[in-house]
Amino acid sequence: MRKTKIAAILITAASSAVFSSASAANDGTMSNFSYDYFEARVGISPVTYGVGFSTSIHPNAHVRAEIDSEFESDFDATAAIGFHAPVNNWADVYGELGLRSMKQRGRFNHDTELGVEVNLGVRQWLGPQLEVGGEIGHLSIDSDEDIFGSVYGRFHATELFSLGAQLRLNEAYGDQFMFTTRFKY
Repeated sequence: MRKTKIAAILITAASSAVFSSASAANDGTMSNFSYDYFEARVGISPVTYGVGFSTSIHPNAHVRAEIDSEFESDFDATAAIGFHAPVNNWADVYGELGLRSMKQRGRFNHDTELGVEVNLGVRQWLGPQLEVGGEIGHLSIDSDEDIFGSVYGRFHATELFSLGAQLRLNEAYGDQFMFTTRFKY
């Protein structure tokens, strides 16, 4: 009987902690930016189409998933978990550790390969509606070791919708310019 009471107390305390941390993650984050969004994007040279999704799992942590493709039996997909924290009142620093999967013509013998991605980035407000940022990362997939990066600008038309332009360097599809739309939820 005593073990049952102790187990009931522990389960009650654990469930209370889980519900309070889940509501704290939804109440607001300890950062200057929202990490809760859905994104659609189009790449130029080569033309690719992609979608992305991110959600906060803690006031200073998030998960992200995205996929891009030329729709020619190829794809570049990532699932990552990361942290984010304010640097000052107008900037955040973030980092992610992700699992990356690729299938491309002329690469990896046309097979699907899995690898690990690590990146570090910064986001900065330049004004009430203008955000800029950059990222650098390392990708280890198959026997390839690559350094990649990106710089971007994003105009927040409303609190829930933004338009962006991004230059990706040494990514899966090479150097590529992207147009993005992001919907915050």
